[in-house]
Formats: sequence, C-alpha cells, structure tokens
Amino acid sequence: MFSRFNPAAKRVLRAAEQACRNHNHYYVGVGHLLLALLEERDPGVEARLAERGTHLADLIFDLRRALGTGDDRLWEGILVTPRVRRVIAIAESSLAEASAVEPLHLFEAIIAEGGGLAAELLSRYDGGIGGASPRGTTGGIGGASPHSTKGNYHMDQRVAG
Repeated sequence: MFSRFNPAAKRVLRAAEQACRNHNHYYVGVGHLLLALLEERDPGVEARLAERGTHLADLIFDLRRALGTGDDRLWEGILVTPRVRRVIAIAESSLAEASAVEPLHLFEAIIAEGGGLAAELLSRYDGGIGGASPRGTTGGIGGASPHSTKGNYHMDQRVAG
C-alpha cells in the first residue's frame, strides 16, 4: 500500500504511528497523521500553512489537546482508520503515474477529504488575513476516536521502513 511513498512520506507515517502510541491510542487517525506532518517540518507543508495564515505552534498545541489520551494499556497492534485509508487513496490518486507521494500530498489530501478532527482544526486555523488563532475555541472537538474498526489493518504489518 505504501510503495508509492517517498522516504519523507514514509517517515510521516511512522511518526503518525508513534503519535498514536504517545497518546495511548490503538488506532492511527487523521489527527495523528496531521500531527506527524506538522512535527516533521516538511518545507512544502510549512509553506502551505503559511499561505493559509496558520500559526504552526498554536495548531500543534490544539491538535495535541484535542487528540487527548486513551486508556493506559498495551495494544497488540495499531489499526489504521478508514478515514486515513481514504486520505492515502486521495493522495495517491492525485499523482502522475511515475510520481511518489510526498508529505504535501498527504496534507492536501487531509484537506480534500474534509472530515474529522484534523480537517476541522485546519478549517478553524484557515486564518486568511492576519492568520487568526482559534486558541480556546476547540471546545466541541473531542478526542479523536476511530470511526470504524471494520476492515482495518495493523500499521506494523503495512508500513515498511
């Protein structure tokens, strides 16, 4: 599934899995993927955020807060949510045949998919002129949860180094 990903995009996927583990979640959601994209500091993603007038530090703070933490227990594997699979499919479908998925493709696919915690926070941070920060306005965005576990696969089995 990830054979068309360049090394930077694969690092983002591994970082998303680690973000999931750091938050004691058993699934990788789009929120984890966005957090990984932001923390990996890809120049293309940072440029797109700057164009949108988004304050990176505030977005990371609010995203971490919104993700929350899960139960403090060990999970046998990490699941990938259907929404993440849709984001990946959107990123792959936007490529020319010989191209590889880059972090910016993943970022733009999150926006195009338009659902869930990550897209909601990005839309709140689409500050336009002046790049308004919605600090304190994340009420109503609960911690991320998987939309369905049906058909999920284990991240450990699918992302090759």
